[in-house]
Amino acid sequence: MLPSELEELIEQAAREEWEELDLSGKGIEVLPAAIGNCKNLKKLILGKITEKTIHFSHARFITEERYRLSHADFITEGTVLGNRLKTLPTELAELTNLQSLDLSSNSLKTFPNSVTRLTNLQSLNLSGNRLKTFPNSVTRLTNLQSLDLRSNRLSAIPESIASLNNLQSLDLSDNILRAFPHSVTRLTNLQSLNLSANSLIAIPNSISSLTNLQSLILIYNRLSAIPDLIASLINLQFLSLKFNNLSTIPDSITSLINLQSLDLGCNSLSTIPDSIIRLTNLQSLDLGGNSLSAIPDSIASLTNLQSLDLSDNSLSAIPDSISNLTNLQSIDLGNNQITKVPAAICQLIKLFNLDLSGNPIAEPPLEVVENGIEAIRTYFQQLEAEGVDYLYEAKLLIVGEGGAGKTSLANKIINPDYQLCEEDSTKGIEVLHWSFPRTDRKQFNVNIWDFGGQEIYHSTHQYFLTKRSLYLLVADTRKEDTDFYYWLNVIELLSDNSPILIIKNEKQDRQREINVNQLRGEFGSFKAVFATNLATNRDLDKILSEAQHQLSQLPHIGQTLPKTWVKVRHALENEPRNYISLNEYLQICKDNGFKESKNALQLSEYLHDLGICLHFQDDEMSPLYQTVILKPKWGTDAAYAVLDNSEVIRNYGRFSNKELAQIWSADEYTGMHSGLLELMKKFQLCYEIPQEKGSYIAPQLLTENQPEYTWDESENLILRYTYDFMPKGLVRQFIVAMHESIESQIVWRSGVIIHKREYANNRAEVIENYGKREIKIRVSGKNKRDLLTIVTHELDKIHNSYKRLADKYQKLIPCNCNTCGGSQNPHFYEFTNLKRRYANRKYTVECDISYEDVNVLGLIDDVGEKPNLYDRDEDKRSELQRSNSASVNIYVNQNQEETVSNSETTLNFHNSVGQVNTGNLTVAGDNIGIQNNYSPNLAQAAKEIKELLEQLSDEYNPNTEKGQNSIKNEALKVIKNDSTLQQKIVNALKEGGVTALEEAINHPVAKIVIAATKGFLEG
Repeated sequence: MLPSELEELIEQAAREEWEELDLSGKGIEVLPAAIGNCKNLKKLILGKITEKTIHFSHARFITEERYRLSHADFITEGTVLGNRLKTLPTELAELTNLQSLDLSSNSLKTFPNSVTRLTNLQSLNLSGNRLKTFPNSVTRLTNLQSLDLRSNRLSAIPESIASLNNLQSLDLSDNILRAFPHSVTRLTNLQSLNLSANSLIAIPNSISSLTNLQSLILIYNRLSAIPDLIASLINLQFLSLKFNNLSTIPDSITSLINLQSLDLGCNSLSTIPDSIIRLTNLQSLDLGGNSLSAIPDSIASLTNLQSLDLSDNSLSAIPDSISNLTNLQSIDLGNNQITKVPAAICQLIKLFNLDLSGNPIAEPPLEVVENGIEAIRTYFQQLEAEGVDYLYEAKLLIVGEGGAGKTSLANKIINPDYQLCEEDSTKGIEVLHWSFPRTDRKQFNVNIWDFGGQEIYHSTHQYFLTKRSLYLLVADTRKEDTDFYYWLNVIELLSDNSPILIIKNEKQDRQREINVNQLRGEFGSFKAVFATNLATNRDLDKILSEAQHQLSQLPHIGQTLPKTWVKVRHALENEPRNYISLNEYLQICKDNGFKESKNALQLSEYLHDLGICLHFQDDEMSPLYQTVILKPKWGTDAAYAVLDNSEVIRNYGRFSNKELAQIWSADEYTGMHSGLLELMKKFQLCYEIPQEKGSYIAPQLLTENQPEYTWDESENLILRYTYDFMPKGLVRQFIVAMHESIESQIVWRSGVIIHKREYANNRAEVIENYGKREIKIRVSGKNKRDLLTIVTHELDKIHNSYKRLADKYQKLIPCNCNTCGGSQNPHFYEFTNLKRRYANRKYTVECDISYEDVNVLGLIDDVGEKPNLYDRDEDKRSELQRSNSASVNIYVNQNQEETVSNSETTLNFHNSVGQVNTGNLTVAGDNIGIQNNYSPNLAQAAKEIKELLEQLSDEYNPNTEKGQNSIKNEALKVIKNDSTLQQKIVNALKEGGVTALEEAINHPVAKIVIAATKGFLEG
């Protein structure tokens, strides 16, 4: 706002005798003296946080370092609207009727004397400034009821604060207090006290004087004990001691019988005292992130409990007594050691959110558990209605280099008398069937998948390596071509801890030594190594015995299943066809006792996960959704028929519908060409060439030769990924994902040139060097960062598809110092180290080439990684209703110290109790959120775009690639037809930049939509 406009507004307020004046977010540096003329003002807002809390998204972090890196695990909508005030005019003191003054998110370094003369003030907010001392003069404000000083630099609170004897709410969170201020304990009318994010090591006994306290928040300190005198706080309703060093829950806490919410998460608790039964009014209990090994039956006495968090502990069982918690609506048991969900949990009729992620659940089947409490209820209802049966069936996968003897071993497993002969190399995958009797005389059925060992097949194995399987890694001891680390890494990445046996095929009795202890130390899934000579069956019986043992120990074996499930499985097993329609499958289910389609789909998902059949349910419009493939080998044979076709190989992976018609001319493929082609696309084995409808490329067959092309090396933006272990085919997956943006089909087996229409002058070069375990990205042109953001977004999605890859690669950020800036060989920094420095307020880092100090945030922002400064987990409680839980909101103002944009990063805690009002502060218990200081134009543009994206998210799934593309395309259509919105976006980008706008929108598709919009507006 221009100074003249500000003067005019203040004059209008004085003339019209306004009682409230909101000047937040106006960019004000100097408040005019004319403010003293607004004699009727009761409320003056010179900075504020407009908040709309959504829900707490559980962060799953224990250590302080992990906590510091995880602020963005908390989701909140809202905007910080501050100004740039460093002082206030003396005329402010003339506002003698003022009752509420909000000065949050400004640049005040000292307490303004003019404020201390406003003796009728009841509410004063000075949060998010730079105050280092708390002045004694504040004691004149004897009518003050609410005082907010969070996110300053206060190291002490003077005794004089005790004069504020009408104070009901005091927030001192996110300061640098090292001791609990004794002076605060003399404020006997306090109802809400927040001292979070300081360095407190003890709570004084004098806290017992605060008998009117309803809310006490001490999150993120260094407390190791709670004084017994806390029991004196008889009116306390909300107590949060999260992120401290507590090892016991003192009985004194259990005397607080009016407590409604107790948060003891992320401490070092190993037991829960039985005395907790005294807390009969408790509605929310958080014990997540501790060291609990059991849930005591005493918790079952807390019958008013609505929310229970026991995640990130060492729990192995859920007691049946939990069924007594009849008011429970949400329970988080994620990341424990629970193997079985009891049927008793279905008695919790109000329960709508049950989180069991990260547990080794064996019963019910994982597919059921992952679909939530309703699916679990349905499963147990089927068990009760139909009776129990068991499915003894598993998958055995044989992998290794070509010619190692995998097919010979498969045949020997089935028939030890099988005579070895010269066998053709396996093309793709062979599926064989083996069965052996159990001790109870029931048959155990095994599907043996024999994988081709040639290089071309390696990058496709990832689509068929599944969990709940046994792996045999076969090595020919006459050769030195088996890379045990490669195969063991691949299996662990993709199979979720499935057991692995190494089989040394000692042809001609030639031996090879393996460092078994080292391998076992590095790979927890590696169980044993066996040596055999398949020609003589030496020790084959030991291999068979161990294989049968490991198969029998797989977690899904012996699961209790509804009888209808097992009946349908046997019906499908006896079905001679390769595939059936979804309607035919549903009819089979109906004929065998299924009453609801959703239960039948649940079963097909379970069979899909076991590799028994293929049924893809993520896109109901796809032909694959309408088809259940009963013989997976039929589908894989069709795919490999294309990849092994000599004509396709000669054409470097290029083929058309005409060639597919010839390749798939057999009767078994009639009418399924579109479905099989969709299957190949699903496995990222091919993509359709843009502008050449009906023509396709299989990227693993592309030429290995990098084509000639021009490249402007001036002012490139460079990013690298380096890998401790690099799965094969990463860039080929990227090529498929980005195939619509390949420039003039400049693409080869290990690289590609990307050009987006939205960025007319930009190009990205992405090259994989598998020998160096590296992917290097170069971007040239005007909007380099925006195009780089799109490229890294796709690569990060590929990385995230490998659950265990996160610790095996590093993203390297180029230096931008005077020497390295624009260089093709800059110094690089590990992104994780930059994040760690930034989280610990180390805002510069030294370049190893120039030895210059470089701005950390500038490095991160150069490559568009600012939104990824923090680890995100944006899932968990999006279904929780706001009224069901208390919440704590954390606001982070990204205003850096003078070294970074002349201000300081601060962490602001803001809380209140359930739906209880404490002063003018409303508490809501377990919700935490991030806020940034956005300009009004940026905030308005973000608001409108977010509303648009949320509307589109009701129609398209924002968590799938297809849904994201649909949302982006529809959003662009709207923006292109709305010139007013276009101008708002232009203004927002000028004022805050791309990253700030993305953060303000806070939507999964924000990044790609803003990148596309920016390109459209500039192009």
